[in-house]
Amino acid sequence: MKKFLLTFVLAVSLFFRSIADEGMWLPMLLGQQVYADMVKKGLKLTKDQLYNINKASLKDAIIIFGGGCTGEIVSAEGLIFTNHHCGYNAIAAASTVSNNYLQDGFYAKNKGEEIPTNITVQFLLRIDDVTKEVMDGLKGLTGADRVKKQGEVLAAINKRMSDVDQNIEVRVNSLFKGNQFLAFVYQRYTDVRLVGTPPESIGKFGGDTDNWEWPRHTGDFSVFRVYSSKDGKPAKFTETNIPLKPKWYLPVSLKPLKDGDFSMIWGYPGGTNRYESSFGIKLATDINNPTLVKLRDVRLKYMFEEMKKDPAVKLQLASSVASIANYWKFYDGETKQLLKYDILGQKQQYEQKFKAWAKGKPEYENIFTDWEKTYAAWRPYAKHRQYINEGINGSPLIAFAGSLLQLEAALVKPGTPMTDVKKLAEAADKQRTAFLAEENKVSDQQVVAAITKMFYEDIEKNQQPIGFYGTLKNAYGPLDDDATYKKYAADLFSKTMIFDDNKWKAFIANPDGVALQSDPAFAHASAFFTNYISKYNPYFQQFNTSNAEFGRLYIKGIMEMDPVKAKMMYPDATSTMRVSYGAVKSYRPRDAVFYDYVTTSKGLLEKYKAGDYEFDLPANQIELLKKKDFGQYMDPTRKDLVIGFITTNDITGGNSGSPVINGKGELIGLAFDGNYEALSHKLAFDKDLNRTICVDIRYVLWCIDKLGGGSNIIKELKLVK
Repeated sequence: MKKFLLTFVLAVSLFFRSIADEGMWLPMLLGQQVYADMVKKGLKLTKDQLYNINKASLKDAIIIFGGGCTGEIVSAEGLIFTNHHCGYNAIAAASTVSNNYLQDGFYAKNKGEEIPTNITVQFLLRIDDVTKEVMDGLKGLTGADRVKKQGEVLAAINKRMSDVDQNIEVRVNSLFKGNQFLAFVYQRYTDVRLVGTPPESIGKFGGDTDNWEWPRHTGDFSVFRVYSSKDGKPAKFTETNIPLKPKWYLPVSLKPLKDGDFSMIWGYPGGTNRYESSFGIKLATDINNPTLVKLRDVRLKYMFEEMKKDPAVKLQLASSVASIANYWKFYDGETKQLLKYDILGQKQQYEQKFKAWAKGKPEYENIFTDWEKTYAAWRPYAKHRQYINEGINGSPLIAFAGSLLQLEAALVKPGTPMTDVKKLAEAADKQRTAFLAEENKVSDQQVVAAITKMFYEDIEKNQQPIGFYGTLKNAYGPLDDDATYKKYAADLFSKTMIFDDNKWKAFIANPDGVALQSDPAFAHASAFFTNYISKYNPYFQQFNTSNAEFGRLYIKGIMEMDPVKAKMMYPDATSTMRVSYGAVKSYRPRDAVFYDYVTTSKGLLEKYKAGDYEFDLPANQIELLKKKDFGQYMDPTRKDLVIGFITTNDITGGNSGSPVINGKGELIGLAFDGNYEALSHKLAFDKDLNRTICVDIRYVLWCIDKLGGGSNIIKELKLVK
């Protein structure tokens, strides 16, 4: 009976918000029913305090941090809190082997010690509904014509509403698969400085072992500051800039958390596809996800082996490995959850209801017949695309060599102006410098050997680059032998001009098409990329266009089928500002297992392993924790330092660094992860098992103050006890 009820509720919630804490809501379109539910569950703020374009509101404290995270303003002097993994690249860039902020941590004792970065942040100014203008421009259009025209219309609106002089950028987003269009107006600030970070052993405690898992004891935070010109406007870095005076900043709560406490999370969730068809679910579980996991597993294996041997290599590859590993585990978990709860069957059940309603309605009745044909036409090539993106392009060397295809095209095209060739050559030279700084040849060579063999074994022979494997066999040996591919990769790496400064400089000084085509690394990249781009990418473009069109019509039909319930539909995440609400809450992931809603220093010490790559801790932290030197950050109910907590909030990638806020608008933690039992959340929300994993703000402050000596940072904050 329990399984039947869970399946029924999940099926209903595939398209309409249930009583669960599901939904990533646009703050300007909360609606009275949703807002009333938030108040019922513990929200104390008014609608105007949440979102207002005419006066300061909570939304003014929430920022896009860098290229794919969220941050929040926490002081009257532009102080930013976000996740450690969001600031990771900036921290790594500021680090050296002798002055290693990743390893040792860093807290500026004053503003003069803050470190400039290449990070930018964006503040949302307002959201405008431009649906009518867009739809008027798309009347009568479908398929590829509609896609092309939509791009032109959106670009025109973006250009018209943006203001380069004021750093104001507009991005029109398509919601509900092209049934609504909103213009998000942002202001970008470019002077962002590193203020503080814990040691990596704290910020990444638990590593890949604990990734997507609860209980968790990770201090995933970092601290930055945004600066402006003296008149408060965006400005490039200069010593005369001043800390930004924000419109709104979040007070910080030191109060203990209780099971069931209201929580809301604001941020910029990157992407969900909750309205995906059953065909999309099947393609994900059968081909896309397993192939991605398999290919990333190989890359991680060889990179991790080299990182363990040398601290310099660990620093060099740390950011790349963290990025690859994160979604390796995610897509593995997503597949398992989709299969476990039969999301495919639930989607099909709902689609049968839609098909029955659509009979006799010309706009909708043939959607699923035609949609199925679209997937059937693309499915034979789906694995090939994953191999190109995650396998061939997964080698840094081959990815760089592939970037030279544009230069080659210019070199072999008759009449190409030399000025154009020089520009492309100069750009390639700069890209090579950046590539070499991050390249680890030993692991990359092993990746190329392994992936080249896997491509031969896994991809249909009639889809493979013509002549490539025959030539490889003649020169290096049997195609079923690992040694063949190792010899091939060794030759490729030793003979490419990309690693030879003299040969490369000679080529850049006098770019030549034949010389480039003769380079083994370029020849390898060209064989695979050209084969895919010329033969199979057109199929993918056709698939994408048709899939988008059917998806748009399906959502439109759903809204017509049940207009009352449609009012409670929330749009998929699109890297635009959203708010979700729920509660701090424990859970039972499986029979006889109970997970508390918080973790403490007791559990942190239990996990600690001296010298371990993932579970080591700084010696002074061990000492302070054993002495229970928690200061004002101790949880009075537990007589311990709370490290992390979980909530029922609905989030996804892009919410990293998002503030977790109580009913009074006070910061209680930073969201940084989801739980393994609910990794289907991009495609289907699980009302019982979904949890957001957060670092408790009291642990953040303890690390800054007691462990890091950053009392000057603490003094900036508005602490609420």
